[in-house]
This record gives sequence, C-alpha cells and structure tokens, in this order.
Amino acid sequence: MRYLSCLFFLAAFVQLTSAVEAARRPNILFAFADDWGRHASAYAKIDGPGTENDVIHTPHFDALAKSGVLFRNAFVNAPSCTPCRSSIISGQYFWRTGRGAILQGAVWDPSIPAWPLLLKEKGYHIGYSFKVWSPGTPPNAGYGGYKNAYHQAGRRFNGFSQTVTKLMQQGKTAEQAKQMLGDEVRGNFRAFLAKKDKDAPFAYWFGPTNVHRKWIKGSGRAIWGINPDDLKGKLPPYLPDVPEVRQDFADYLGEAQAFDMSLGILVDELKKAGEFENTIIAISGDHGPAGFPHGKCNLYDFGTRVALALTGPGICGGRVVDDFVSLPDLAPTFLEAGQVKPPEVMTAKTLWPVLKSKAQGLVDQQRTQVYIGRERHVASARKGFLPYPQRAIRTADYLFVINFHPERLPLGDHYNLDENSTPSIDELTNNTFVTLPDEDAGPTKAWLVSHRHDPIWKPYFDHAYGRRPREELFDLRNDPDQMNNVAARAKYQKVADRLRKKLMHELRSTGDPRVINNGQYFETAPLAGPLPSKPKKKK
Repeated sequence: MRYLSCLFFLAAFVQLTSAVEAARRPNILFAFADDWGRHASAYAKIDGPGTENDVIHTPHFDALAKSGVLFRNAFVNAPSCTPCRSSIISGQYFWRTGRGAILQGAVWDPSIPAWPLLLKEKGYHIGYSFKVWSPGTPPNAGYGGYKNAYHQAGRRFNGFSQTVTKLMQQGKTAEQAKQMLGDEVRGNFRAFLAKKDKDAPFAYWFGPTNVHRKWIKGSGRAIWGINPDDLKGKLPPYLPDVPEVRQDFADYLGEAQAFDMSLGILVDELKKAGEFENTIIAISGDHGPAGFPHGKCNLYDFGTRVALALTGPGICGGRVVDDFVSLPDLAPTFLEAGQVKPPEVMTAKTLWPVLKSKAQGLVDQQRTQVYIGRERHVASARKGFLPYPQRAIRTADYLFVINFHPERLPLGDHYNLDENSTPSIDELTNNTFVTLPDEDAGPTKAWLVSHRHDPIWKPYFDHAYGRRPREELFDLRNDPDQMNNVAARAKYQKVADRLRKKLMHELRSTGDPRVINNGQYFETAPLAGPLPSKPKKKK
C-alpha cells in the first residue's frame, strides 16, 4: 500500500539532517502536457455533470489524483507556453524572466536559478523527454540542453493522432498503433532510468506536445471512441455548439486521453523499477486549449485554469483542496522535496504545507488568489510587432483583468479580413498566421471566422476577437464562464477598486516591467517573425 500513513512519510521528509534519509530523497516525475487545460474525468466528479469533462475519460490521472491531492484551483502564470514554462522553471512570475517572458524572440537568461539544475547540483539525475522550454536558446533551458534529452525510442508520440492514423491506414488496428507509440514512451523512460546511479534520486520531465495542435480531424472518435455529439449542450457558452466545433473539441479530448495513456505507462515503469513508492508525481499542463475562444492566450479560466494533481511520499492523499495555486509554486515544492533551499529570488510559495495537511477544502488561508499575465505571443500578431499586455487577479469570487492597451486587438490584427474577403477554409484551418495570429489555426477558428457576418454568430466572433475595455471584472458566482463584464457597473466599483489596488501592488512589489516607464521594456523587446502574408486567391 502506497500510503501506510501520512505521519510516517512526514517524519521521513522532515528529518533533513539524517544521512539515511538524505540517501532516500524522493524522485520527482513531472508530467507536463502542452496545451492541456483543466480537462480530466476527475474534474467531472468534483464539479458535477453538464460540462465537457463528462465526455473525457482519464483513468490514470484520476487514480493518481485520488491517491494524492487534486487541486480544484490551479492556474498558470501566463497562458502562453514559453512564459509559462519560464515561470515554472524559475519559480518566479514570468515578468521577472527577461526575454523568457515572450514567445517568439525568447532567450533564456542562464543567471536565473532553475530548479532542475539546482537539484542536479545536489546529486539528482535529471533528464527529459520532448519539451521543457522553447522556443529560444538554449534549447530546453533548465535541463542543460539536449545532453539531458531521452528520445532513444522515438518522438512520434508528439504527433499522436497523425502517427496512429497513418499506422491504421497501413493496416494496424487502433490499439496496435497506440501500443507502438506507448512503447516509445516506455523506451525513453527506461533509457533515462538506466543512466541513473543506483543510489541517486532522479527528476524527470515528461513533456509531450501531442495535445498542441494540429490533430487529425475525426481522430477523437476514430482512435478513442469519443462521440462529438456527446458534447452537445455541454460546451461553454463562448464556443458555438455546432457539429464542426464539437468534432474539433472531441479531437482535442482524444489527445488529452493519449496523454493520460502515457501516465499509465510511466507509472508501470516506476513500479517495475521499484521506484514508485519513493516518487513524487506531479501532473499538469501549460495552459488551456489552443484554437478555441477564451483558451490559449486569454486570461479567462479556459486559458489559464489547468489540471493539477500531486501524489507521492510525504503527501497526505485522498483529498481535494480549494487552495489557489500558481504553477510556479512547483519549483520551491520540488526543491524542498530534494532538500534544497529555494533561492530567495523565487517569488513562488512551496505547496508542502498543503500537501502534508489532512484537511480538505481551503487548507492554507493565505492561498485565496493568483496573479496572471501576458505580454507577447506571436511576434507579428499586431502591426509594429506590438504585444497585448494584460495582468489579472483571480479569486474565488472574481476575475479582474487590466488590458493595458485596449486600443489593440487581443488575439491579433484582423489580417486579410474585410467585408468582401475571407481566407479559404483550408488556410484558416492550417495557417495560424493568415489572420488573428495569437489564436492557433484549427477548425473552430476557421468556422467562426467564416461565419462572422452571420447575425447569429457575429456576437461570438466579436466577443472572441474584438477589442476589450481597459478593465474587465467578472462576478464568478453569477457568471462562471466570464461572459459579462461588470467593471463599469456602479455596484461593483468597490470590488474593482480593491482588486485593482491588490493587483497593482503585487506588480510593483515584484518589479514587473509593465508598470515601469509605461512598460517600455516589453514595448521595445527584441522582435522576431515576419508579418502574415496575404492568403492565396481562391480558385
């Protein structure tokens, strides 16, 4: 039995001066999926029926969450891959990571302490498969570049639906094709474990990118048996509930189920290696789904709220907690598990008081809010290579957002769109840069853009891609999907004033360049990438 008692493991954890215990420092397995939001069947159980989570099936995540702690309110610090990962590796707000705070044009600052390298200095065997930190230089910062990569068995899992579909076309069954890709995950992890000294603890970052677009159309049903029609009436109100969008979302859920399959393989290998009982397993994703309104590159919950579960030695399991967690908090948590003192520069807070507790609900009374932000995603999203700077505070009752430049378009300029022209469906589906470049291309984006003049769907388009006011406030008790901005209503002025003051204090006290000299640092950051070209003429 994995958990004999919380007290037994707690005693083992806190005896930091014992040489015996030092030799038994826990391993760390961090499974971190690209573009995977808060979508797992475990959340359907705690949130109740009627949402898209009713349709997904993630038995391996659910089992690990049940044995450990499932976080109801986990958020990324930035809903864009590079700044989010910069914040996690550094244990700091993304705005403190220099050019790591942007996507295109990002460069990692090696002077910033990185928790994987700090663990390595103290004897941990470290390594990764697939993605840790990118794009930018050096590759996968925080893990020392490619020398710590383990891809010996293959990297096809990153293109899961594409590869499985191809193998099925070659005569393999779906189960045979899935097993072939699973064997690659297994082989890479085995290669990592084989390099470990017998008595050394390890830290392994498993970062598949398959949940990131693009996927094979219809793969959710063909590979995983997910019926798009089961999503009817369950999509959030900012997504058009039409067949094209339901199928697109079903395909996304299929990729999330592939990630879940990989979790089962990693756990199986841990058990075979005799390492399972001494391994802390943390599972999450770097932001919400791409190519959907409110998702990736948005500060709404669909873009920033993610799945998070931790299990392992020292963690009192079987609990669901309501504490607000920002993913950078994982950095000091991992360091303390490895008996490494977190650097003072880290702004994140360790999760160990919550993980060691036996309480449900809100455990740490100080964990009642998180801070979120965004600067630049795609370099060429707006003319002049301008960012779309946002900061937000999220509490149990409210989401308050400041859009520092409301005159700009949040998901990028409306390139190639006018009253009489629209790029082809193929271009809208496959070319992110043809228009609205801060939202990934895909069938949902293509459908919404192509229906933007339809009176029924125009409000959806304007809501997703139109300009936003300088301040947004959402009353989550009455508006959990964040559809109705109440910032200008008189009855909410005291709430807005309180949250604005709290947010700005946090930004100033942590040295956010956005609130220094009118954000000059981010406004003049190094640029990269061409402006979108005009679409090809329809034949």
